[in-house]
Amino acid sequence: MEHNVTLGQAQLETLRYIQEHHPVTVRQVAEHLAVTRGLTRTTALNVMERLREKKYLTREQVGGVYQYSPSFSTPHLLRTLVRDFVTRTLGGSVEPFVAYLVEEAQLSDEEQERLQQHIQDLRQEAKAEHP
Repeated sequence: MEHNVTLGQAQLETLRYIQEHHPVTVRQVAEHLAVTRGLTRTTALNVMERLREKKYLTREQVGGVYQYSPSFSTPHLLRTLVRDFVTRTLGGSVEPFVAYLVEEAQLSDEEQERLQQHIQDLRQEAKAEHP
C-alpha cells in the first residue's frame, strides 16, 4: 500500500506507541501523550482518527470500547516512513542519508554487517538486471 501522506511528530509518536502496545484504547494513548507531549484526550483521539483515515491504524469495537492496532508490521511501517522521508525530505536521493550513517550514526557491528549485506544484495540485483 502506497502512502503519500506526511506524518507530524505527534502522529509518529502515536504510531510508535501503538506499534509497541497494541491493541490500545484512546484512553491509553491519551495518557501516554499527556505525559510525553502534554496533549489532551481530544487531541489524542483526533490524531488516532487521522492515522486511521490515512490507513495506518485499524480499530475494532471490543466490549463497547474501540481498540486500535497498526495496519502494518513494524518493518513494513518503518520502510514506508523511510521511503516517505527520502522522497519528500531528501528529494529521492539516499546519498545524504548514507553520509549520515557513515559520519554520525553510531552503528553496531551487527548493523554494519546488515548494511554490507544489503549493499551486496543491491549489487547482485543490478548484475542480474544488467548482465
